[in-house]
Amino acid sequence: MITKSSISRLALGLLLAGTAPALAQTAPAAPAQAEKGTGLGAAGKVIPIAEYYEGGQEAMYAFIAKELKYPLTAKRNRIQGQCIVSFTLNPDGTMMGIKLVKQVGGGTGEEALRVVRLLKFKKPEYPILTSLPIVFKLGVTGSNATEGGE
Repeated sequence: MITKSSISRLALGLLLAGTAPALAQTAPAAPAQAEKGTGLGAAGKVIPIAEYYEGGQEAMYAFIAKELKYPLTAKRNRIQGQCIVSFTLNPDGTMMGIKLVKQVGGGTGEEALRVVRLLKFKKPEYPILTSLPIVFKLGVTGSNATEGGE
């Protein structure tokens, strides 16, 4: 006959066996390379389309950071996150089919579309269907930026 204590031991054993692989797969935390307004997402992975931008990925995200204006609705409601814009880069260097794949709300999607339309790429040899992540991250401003606190 199965007792209550053997069932709880069995349940505990199954729980530990289920979480052990998940704990083994976690990697140590890498320092975040994404800064306010840089748009670098997912630990700074290199985006393939960046090779067709004059100056590479760093220059592309510097331009995005310079042009990006945080929408007032998103700032007021403290919305932050990643917007993904998809487009096709034609062999003549023009972009077509620009569409929003993911947005976080508060006008961030429209702002991401506006900034992507301003980008100028070099001419690739063939059409490229790609996506570009743009990160909206709130910084510490105003009365929160004072040192020492109360």
